Amino acid sequence: MPTFTVFKGAEDGKPKKSTTTKPDKLEGDNVLLRVTASGVCGTDLHYGTSSADHRLHQQLTQDMVLGHEGVGVVEDVGPDVKFLRKGQRVGWGYETNSCGHCMECLQGEETFCPDRVMYGSPQTRDQGSFGTSAVWREAFLFPIPDSLSDADAAPLQCGGATVFTALQGIRSGETVGVMGVGGLGHLAIQFAAKMGCRVVVISGSERKKQQAMALGAHEFIAAAGERDGKLETKSPINRLLVTTSAQPKWDTILPLLAPRSQVYPLSVSEGNFEFPYMGMLAKGVHIQGSIVANRYVHREMLDFAAFHEIKPIIEKFPMTEEGVAAALDRLEKGQVTYRAVLMAQ
Repeated sequence: MPTFTVFKGAEDGKPKKSTTTKPDKLEGDNVLLRVTASGVCGTDLHYGTSSADHRLHQQLTQDMVLGHEGVGVVEDVGPDVKFLRKGQRVGWGYETNSCGHCMECLQGEETFCPDRVMYGSPQTRDQGSFGTSAVWREAFLFPIPDSLSDADAAPLQCGGATVFTALQGIRSGETVGVMGVGGLGHLAIQFAAKMGCRVVVISGSERKKQQAMALGAHEFIAAAGERDGKLETKSPINRLLVTTSAQPKWDTILPLLAPRSQVYPLSVSEGNFEFPYMGMLAKGVHIQGSIVANRYVHREMLDFAAFHEIKPIIEKFPMTEEGVAAALDRLEKGQVTYRAVLMAQ
């Protein structure tokens, strides 16, 4: 039976090296992968610790393998695998299985399947992208375009797919607002700009202005520097992607929004979503919940990123107990620019 190294969350917040064992014989469309790179996502902090700031997932931290932004090489395939071949590079993200038969699955919206299997689900807590190997269904693996390196492709599996999903249906020429220039935000700027949109970035200070403009932003608003807390934009925002860890002061953001605009809250946060009620009614603002990409959008995102040479800004760490700890620690402190990536040793 193949046994491989994995890195698990723990109550003290320090990742622990462990092992996972899988059956010798692969069944169905299962694929054995050798992990080459893994992105480190903010969700890994929620599942990887049991501190007061991460109560949402305290019950899941014990004995759970971390990571869901994986890239690897196919080493073996099950009898029902039809398209993947040994030696091929593939990636996977937050969702790794669904029933395939419900109305959501039949419409290509398997992320809303009642039997979906996602990161943190009981069925998959023995493996993740923080490890040397993993076994996943072919149906939820995505070929990596040749022009994307393993390190660059890894953060796209969740961070890239998340913002790309929120940009579906946008029209060239519309204005996209991106709140926050971080792990999600710096990718959203690139995608929106390459889609032909005017990109307005809203950040707390001027510190990241030069970087945002270099990534494709057309306008930069430093919220803390505005007089009387009043924000202004040259182009009202048709779609706003909120990538900050905390909700903004919506009464200051509302004047920036165009009539019938859409707001996509993308960060994981506890508590309720609060928005000015009358302002929402008067402007016809849509508050749109969004979850990880379905498989069609995920694959389209990888092709789009490869064609337009969209790449994350990354910091690399070794895929070791010390490397995982260092990456999570820097992420927790907000010191990563902009995505941490664990590399196989």
